[in-house]
Amino acid sequence: MGQIEQGLERALRTRPIPSSTEARLRFLLARNRGSTRKVATVLGVSQRTVQRWVSKRAEARRPPGPLQVRAIEEAVLARWQPRVRARRRAQAEADGFVFHTRARFGFAAPAGSSDDPRVRWITQDLPGEVARELFAARDAGAGEQQQTVILARALGHAYFREWGRRAHGLHVAFSDVEFADFSIG
Repeated sequence: MGQIEQGLERALRTRPIPSSTEARLRFLLARNRGSTRKVATVLGVSQRTVQRWVSKRAEARRPPGPLQVRAIEEAVLARWQPRVRARRRAQAEADGFVFHTRARFGFAAPAGSSDDPRVRWITQDLPGEVARELFAARDAGAGEQQQTVILARALGHAYFREWGRRAHGLHVAFSDVEFADFSIG
């Protein structure tokens, strides 16, 4: 998961996901009304394995392996705050969002301009059309590169060309994203 994807995930949540594997398992159990069978089905393991993971007896408890820890994390992320996520996404698509980033920006511009790439901190308000395009690309399975292209085009228009008032013909190169965060509403 790249910086942009992580930033979008953080923006859609109002509370952090449980940090420990035990807390994540408790969440999955609570979400499935305590059924270890349903949790096992979600994670692709046996019911007995889930029972060992959550056993109250220390001698019977077995920690999940790295692959299972990743599966638990993905299951929690997919089920964490679904209504909040939907509401915040709709708000971003309607009203836009503020994009905060530290990345390398370069330009393809007419002769005589300074087009050398350099690292910049940028905070820019972007419209709902960009949010819709970004979420649609993410839903279609677009990778970090495609999301970067969408944001480069939006930042080029909003920040560098000031919504079309200057620097006509300037094309922005957006790379080496060190930090990407989104503020919704």
